[in-house]
Amino acid sequence: MKHKLFSHLSLRAVVLLGLSLVALGAHAAGVDVGAFLVNHLGAGAAGLGAMAFMGDTADAKIMEALDRVEKKMAEASDKATNEIKEIGKVSQETKSAIESLGNEQKALADRLLAIEQKATTNDVEEPAEKSAGALFVETSQYKSFLEGNLRGKMHAEVKNTVTNAVANTYSERRPGLVEGPWRVFTIEDLLTTIPTSSNAIDWIQENVFTNNAAEVAEGATKPQSSITFVPKTSPVQTIAHWIRISRQLAADNGALVAYINRRMIYGVNMRVETQIISGNGTAPNLGGLTMTGNFTPHGYTAAILSGQGLANNRFDLIGKMIGDCAAADYPADVIMLNTVDWWILRLTKDDNGRYLLGDPSSVAPPMLWGLPVVASNAMVAGKVWVGSLAQAVTLHNREGVGIALSESDADNFVNNLITIRAERRVALTVEKPAACRYGDLVPA
Repeated sequence: MKHKLFSHLSLRAVVLLGLSLVALGAHAAGVDVGAFLVNHLGAGAAGLGAMAFMGDTADAKIMEALDRVEKKMAEASDKATNEIKEIGKVSQETKSAIESLGNEQKALADRLLAIEQKATTNDVEEPAEKSAGALFVETSQYKSFLEGNLRGKMHAEVKNTVTNAVANTYSERRPGLVEGPWRVFTIEDLLTTIPTSSNAIDWIQENVFTNNAAEVAEGATKPQSSITFVPKTSPVQTIAHWIRISRQLAADNGALVAYINRRMIYGVNMRVETQIISGNGTAPNLGGLTMTGNFTPHGYTAAILSGQGLANNRFDLIGKMIGDCAAADYPADVIMLNTVDWWILRLTKDDNGRYLLGDPSSVAPPMLWGLPVVASNAMVAGKVWVGSLAQAVTLHNREGVGIALSESDADNFVNNLITIRAERRVALTVEKPAACRYGDLVPA
């Protein structure tokens, strides 16, 4: 039973693929393909499911009929295509031929449907599992032995795990998909995010504030302070990518398409995170946190740290950067490092071999000097960023990640392809560079 079922399913796949390709030609001929699929192919597809239960005679007749119709439909489709090229339209004779073949397909579909309905009314029993002894006495070697055709001894391999008379072996399919790496995004969650309906963000940034506020005696002239401003603009940028998949893949592998969609969204957001950190500001790039002008250099060298009685190590430098932010009235709220650099710190030991940041069994979140550490592969290795994301940085979301599918892109329609596109539109503004400190993690 099972070997027939696999054979019929293979035939079914071939037939459906052929009919799908022919439908393209029918569409060019002016036939209503949508109605054709509903009235003919839909019923036929249902009927094809019954092929696994038909007898050999019925199988042969149905398959011969389907082969004949498929061949004629292909010929009619080619003829229609040639007529369009030569005279600019499809002749009435060809249209009638296609319609006639469609009616014949409908009749075949009805026959298949009737067979399926009849099959579903009968109980189809799976062959019972046979014992090793029962399988042994059914072997050709045993029968030959009884007939005297084998002398002395015989050998027949019997597997009691076989549940029918055919011992075909099929590959085992692992469920689901084996995915590639997935980065955990953390930067965007820490930013102030607001929606926008514009294509650019304009703001006025304070440049120099001279504070001359002072105590004033009665009747004395009050001191004047001054502030200068600089106009700033951050355009909304589009981050996008696309891929093509076959229509058959989209129709037959819903889980795979869902996975692809998820990958498309992931790809866009991964690039957004990279742009937030290291975008160089040259269109169409965002102006990221580490772009010149969006941060204040920490300004430390090995000699300066040594002169202040500090060691030229990562811990002391980060501590100094946190202190500098606080001294400028911009208390830092996060430390950003490359993943590799964070683990260098995490694995640092004291003179007694004890880990400075806690035992390996510790489940404490990554922290340094009381601030959370964000370890990201989007951060350049050997660099460190310390600052106040809450005060200094805003992400403006013009459009969230959108997924679009099209079969009319390029030659998708004639090639049965579908284009999947994912894109997002955002702008990043760093309003207070003085609240952001950045530089080498180990100064020279």
